[in-house]
This record gives sequence, C-alpha cells and structure tokens, in this order.
Amino acid sequence: MIIRREMAEDTAAIRQVIRAAFGGDDEADLVDRLRADGDLMLSLVADQDGQVVGHVGFSRLSITDGSQSTPGVSLAPVAVLPEKQRKGVGRALIEAGHDQLRHAGEMVVFVLGDPAYYSRFGYSADGTSAFDCAYVGPYFQWLRLSPLAPLAGTIAYAPAFGGSG
Repeated sequence: MIIRREMAEDTAAIRQVIRAAFGGDDEADLVDRLRADGDLMLSLVADQDGQVVGHVGFSRLSITDGSQSTPGVSLAPVAVLPEKQRKGVGRALIEAGHDQLRHAGEMVVFVLGDPAYYSRFGYSADGTSAFDCAYVGPYFQWLRLSPLAPLAGTIAYAPAFGGSG
C-alpha cells in the first residue's frame, strides 16, 4: 500500500470509498464541495495494487483572535473501505497527512470525532473550550503541530461545512 496525493482520476474512487465507509452521500458531498471551492488543501489516498482503499481530506480554516487571523486545518473526513478497516490504513493516511502538514509549516489541526480513536494521534479536547466554534464539546479536538499555534479564538470553517464554525 502506498499513500499519495489524490489525482484527478481518483475522484470517483474517493467518492466510492467515502460512501462505503459512511453509508451515505453527506461526507462524499462535503469532499466534493471542498474540492470544487479550492478548500481541500491536502487530499491523500491509500492505493493498494492500483485501487483506492482509503482517503483523508484536510481543509483550510481560520482562527481569529481580535484583529489577528491565523490559518488552521480541519481533518475531515477520513474514510477506509469497510473490508480494509482495522488494518492500519486510516492510521497511515492520518500520519502521512500530519507529516506533510508539519513540513508545510501548518500550526494546528482540528477534528470532530471519537476521542478514543483520535487520541492515538495526539488529538485532545483539552483547551478546545477556549475556541468559539459550533463544534466545541467532547468530540471537538485539536493537535498542535507548532508551539506557535493559537490557544484561543473564533474558528471559521470552509463554506462547504455549511457556515458552521
């Protein structure tokens, strides 16, 4: 299995993986909207013998504190074909994404998801209550990639998320 950036010819396979993983169109539609809007800043696939078996998307968000605005990242969604789940595909996708984001100088990633799963990658809900965001709660977590990451502010997600933030 290799982890690589998505290519134009992967879009139908990515949609299929996301639909299979989530059992519907909502998350696949989200990725399509993020891509169409130019907000899908990093999109990786797990390619096994020429077949896309997993996908992770990272999109841009902004954090505003007073007059200062800082770019941040949202991890959403991560999807793996059901028959390939629990075999390290999701882990490989997320870790490769984090490596690329660190290398690109990103400071912080937010995710809305199961704390038991995302804590394996260093995500935590501790401190997220300092952010003004519709998603704040026990499933709203962050991973600071840099000590320079903001510690508070108002989070604005990409428009594809429907104005939530």
